Amino acid sequence: MDKNLIRNFSIIAHIDHGKSTLADRLLLDTGVIDERHFRNQLLDDMDLERERGITIKASAVKINYTAKDNQKYLLNLIDTPGHVDFSYEVSKSLAACEGALLVVDAAQGIEAQTVANFYLAIEHNLKIIPVINKIDLANAQIERVKEQICSILRFKEEDIVLASAKEGTGMKDILEKIITTIPPPKGNDNNPLQALMFDSIFDIYKGVMVYVRNFNGIIRPGLEIKMLGSGKIYKIEEVGIFAPERVKISELSSGEVGYFTANIRNVKEIIIGDTVTDAQHPASEPLPGYKKVKPLVFCGIYPVNATDFSRLKEAMEKLSLNDASFVFEPETSQSFGYGFRCGFLGLLHMEIVQERLEREYDLNLMITTPNVVYKVTKRNGENIEVDNPAKLPEPHEIAEVQEPYIRAFIIVPFDSIDPICELAKEKRGIFKVREFLGQDRIKIIFEIPLSEVIVDFYDKIKSMTRGYGSLDYEFLDYRPTKIVKLDVLLNGRLCDAFSCLIFKDKAQAKARMLVTKLKELIPRQLFEVNIQAAIGTQVIAAERVRPVGKNVTAKCYGGDITRKRKLWEKQKMGKKRLKQFGQVQIPQEAFLAVLKI
Repeated sequence: MDKNLIRNFSIIAHIDHGKSTLADRLLLDTGVIDERHFRNQLLDDMDLERERGITIKASAVKINYTAKDNQKYLLNLIDTPGHVDFSYEVSKSLAACEGALLVVDAAQGIEAQTVANFYLAIEHNLKIIPVINKIDLANAQIERVKEQICSILRFKEEDIVLASAKEGTGMKDILEKIITTIPPPKGNDNNPLQALMFDSIFDIYKGVMVYVRNFNGIIRPGLEIKMLGSGKIYKIEEVGIFAPERVKISELSSGEVGYFTANIRNVKEIIIGDTVTDAQHPASEPLPGYKKVKPLVFCGIYPVNATDFSRLKEAMEKLSLNDASFVFEPETSQSFGYGFRCGFLGLLHMEIVQERLEREYDLNLMITTPNVVYKVTKRNGENIEVDNPAKLPEPHEIAEVQEPYIRAFIIVPFDSIDPICELAKEKRGIFKVREFLGQDRIKIIFEIPLSEVIVDFYDKIKSMTRGYGSLDYEFLDYRPTKIVKLDVLLNGRLCDAFSCLIFKDKAQAKARMLVTKLKELIPRQLFEVNIQAAIGTQVIAAERVRPVGKNVTAKCYGGDITRKRKLWEKQKMGKKRLKQFGQVQIPQEAFLAVLKI
């Protein structure tokens, strides 16, 4: 196909600004899907995405469109997530495009992730089309949002397209703007093959299906290809496009987006961001690929049933193929046995991975308290990275501990600025700068330890600002800190699943909340359960769960009191023995509740 008639674009926005609805409407209006087969969130094919109303995975689709000049164009759309935890998915999609629609809610205006995605697109040298969506809302403030886009993102007013994806307003304008603003792809069918692998999934019949954006050359069945990163050679069996379901075609020319299969059965052989080339006439250099993302949050994932370990390993390998930002390695725990230490980009990412493993692979899982990675310098000069409380050396061996800091960009309405600043300072945040965005919004920048942000910081911002606050963050550096290991002991036995690394000044409060919560959640046993939170050998908080009473003298109907005393003594000895050897039963809700403390 003529390259001048191809346009590759993404849709980027803050979460809940209407990306998926806009993608649905574009597909409906261009006839890619008809009313009979249409459903909301068409490109969100996971049940989890549809239930939560969020996009988790980027997805591609081909659109045929006849423009005003009666010319037929091929538009390749890649829909992206909006939440800060899935920004890696966004960067993958942008690398496969020449332009992007930046969608802004007419009622909410510019938010943190809008700005972050804008700069991400600029980094990839993309042409950006600003779209004000939801103009049909009763509380839409179109002029205010226009002013924000012009003053903050430096667009001209005539660049902005007004639309309502729900009602179908402005769709023609958007499509025409894509054709006139976004440049056609560069590249040549006669050059050596260069295609970027931007995603992949595992199909039980066809093996790994690799999603590619072809930059140079032609991909066709029977071609012998080489992965420049891994050096592996395969023979292509099938080539296809997304329309939006997968459709087999004869070849994928330069500038196009599609997929191929090559009977790849080992999921570890695929590296997202690698370059595919012709094995006989290889390209001289690989495409830029992606910056390797480092996980920020770590936790242990264990199967409730120990026999599910191999199934869990297989499920994680397949999931990491579909989500390159998820990493894992085997580990063992005294409480749970064999499992995996997993790394995530954030807490929502962790929650989504857990739910996908449980739903898609039918697993019952247990999760430990999330931690960040600390850098520890020992007195002998050795430097180690600690992502698990069990790895922290003894206090007398530690010379210095450093924890990761992030730069947090918080956008809130004026009337919420005081409680948000208080919250940030409570989380050990250091105020840096504030910037006025229009007449009623303000951007505040704080430097905050990552460990303080990963659990409930975003939720608190949302509740304090009645849903109008937004957060985006980027990794900054490591700084010295005072960290202690907080252990939980049940009847004197260490329960390593509840162990966590915490800032020294907050240890007492955390310990008190921890033991109180466990007292509520651990059911009464036949023996007394002593719950203690300790730092080293020093117990700093304790609670006890009273034993279940059993009336052993119920069968006695009179006679000498010594008979009753003998039964009570026997019961006391039995309970003492149970306490010594009996296992404390901890319900799964206890582990989940501790994550939220």
